[in-house]
Amino acid sequence: MAGAGKVLAVAGALCGVVILLVLLERYVNGTVPAPQDTVELELAGVPAWVNDQLKEKVYAAAQAAGVHLRLDEDTALSVQRNLARQVVWLDDVRVRTTHDCLRVEARWRRPVAVIQSGPAKFYVDGAQVVLDFVPIADLPIVEISGLAPAAEAPPLGGVWQRDDLGAAVAILNQLGQMDRTLTPDKPLLYEIDRIDVSNYDGRKNDRRPHIILYAKDETEITWGAALGKWQRHLESTDEQKLGKLYGYYKEYGTLTGGAKYINLRDPRDKIPLPIDRY
Repeated sequence: MAGAGKVLAVAGALCGVVILLVLLERYVNGTVPAPQDTVELELAGVPAWVNDQLKEKVYAAAQAAGVHLRLDEDTALSVQRNLARQVVWLDDVRVRTTHDCLRVEARWRRPVAVIQSGPAKFYVDGAQVVLDFVPIADLPIVEISGLAPAAEAPPLGGVWQRDDLGAAVAILNQLGQMDRTLTPDKPLLYEIDRIDVSNYDGRKNDRRPHIILYAKDETEITWGAALGKWQRHLESTDEQKLGKLYGYYKEYGTLTGGAKYINLRDPRDKIPLPIDRY
């Protein structure tokens, strides 16, 4: 009888252990989180002007075609391909795995000009790469007007090879470089509203200025021939034009509210003073 009791006790203990193991398994499955399915996407070296809308483009494109962000090399390669194909704002994209995230390293394309073509609006960067339009508040982006009728712009991410556009972008690039060197705290480009190339290379009237810039208050800044062509038209050199413009800007602190026009192309002309408007 005592032996039977011992057997029952052992059996009961074994049953208790089995029940305890089942309950423990249910508890673990119910309370311990599953391995993390996604990881953070880290954008490295993002310029200050890049806004949330542009960042969202990157995050959305990274997970295109059903890519789940996991911490492995295959995912990194998939994200890299997605970004290179879908986000034209990024160049030379590299995606690497770190101990806790996928790190996106790339060069951001910086728009320098905006172009309105019918209902469409888009940017070009300093290399004439076409970028989709996203409102950006923290950059001096100048409108280019007067482009000659031509075939449609290339697809987003393509280089728009045309001479009048190239002439405008080249001047804007020079102004940007001057701003970084001479006026980094108050860039002159913020005061430029648009650059008109409708008479580029004298295609309408060779006696009239080929390229004109306009300040925010419509003050006309007569640039003249495209960069490198000043000698053909007996104009001031490109360096003299830049010197005149920045000399005026630094002396008076603005391009607006002063002279009726600012003539840069005639080597014999002085820059008009603000009093000359009146």
